[in-house]
Amino acid sequence: MKKPISMTITILTMMSITFLGHCNIDENPSSSTEDPSALERAQIEETLSVFMPDSLSETEVNGLVWMREEEKLARDVYIHFYETWGLRIFNNISLSESTHMYAIKILLDRYEIEDPVAEDVVGIFESSALSDLYSILINRGDSSLVQALLVGATIEDLDIFDLGENTDAADNEDILFAYDNLTKGSRNHIRSFTAKLDQYGEDYQAQYISEALLDSILSSPKEIGHW
Repeated sequence: MKKPISMTITILTMMSITFLGHCNIDENPSSSTEDPSALERAQIEETLSVFMPDSLSETEVNGLVWMREEEKLARDVYIHFYETWGLRIFNNISLSESTHMYAIKILLDRYEIEDPVAEDVVGIFESSALSDLYSILINRGDSSLVQALLVGATIEDLDIFDLGENTDAADNEDILFAYDNLTKGSRNHIRSFTAKLDQYGEDYQAQYISEALLDSILSSPKEIGHW
C-alpha cells in the first residue's frame, strides 16, 4: 500500500536581517529560463529510457505534477535573486533547477500526464499554494542578500522533504531514479547555500527536514548524480 503524500505548504516566518557586504557579484546579471543543453537533454532521456514504464497510482501522478512546479519554483526564485543581487550562486543553481524540471517533464510525457507548466513564465504557477509561496519568498529575499540566501536554503530544505515523501509513495523505477538524482542535487544545493551563509556569519536552521538530517547532509561531501 502506497503512503499518501503530505503536500501542505507552511507559511514561512518573516525575518528582518540586513546585510551590506557583497561577494562574487556580477555587475550586469542576466538569467534566462532556457532548457538544458541538447547534450544534457539527451543524457537525461538516455538514462531514463533504460527503465520500463509501469502503471502509475494517483499518488505517483500527483507527485510528478507537484515536483514539476516545485522545481520551477526553485528556478524562478533563483532567477529573480540573481537579477536582484547578482550573486553567481543563484544563477548556477537556477540552471541546475532547469535540468531538474526537464527530468520531470520527460516522465510527464512518458506517462501522458498533463504538464502544469503549460507556458513557462517566471513566477506563474498552476498551483495557488506555490504561487503564494513564490510571492512570500521573493518578498523575503528582496529585503537583503542574506535573506535571499536563507530563502535558497529553505527551498532546498523543502525540496528534500517533498522528494522524500514522494519517493516513499512511489515504486516505479524510473520515478525513483529521477527522485534520487534530484535529491542528490538538492542536498548539494543546500550545502552550497549554507556554506555561503557561513561566509556571512549566518546559520541555517532546518524548516522541513530534521536538524539531524540537515547535520548529516552538511557533514558529508558533495554528491555526484547522473544529471
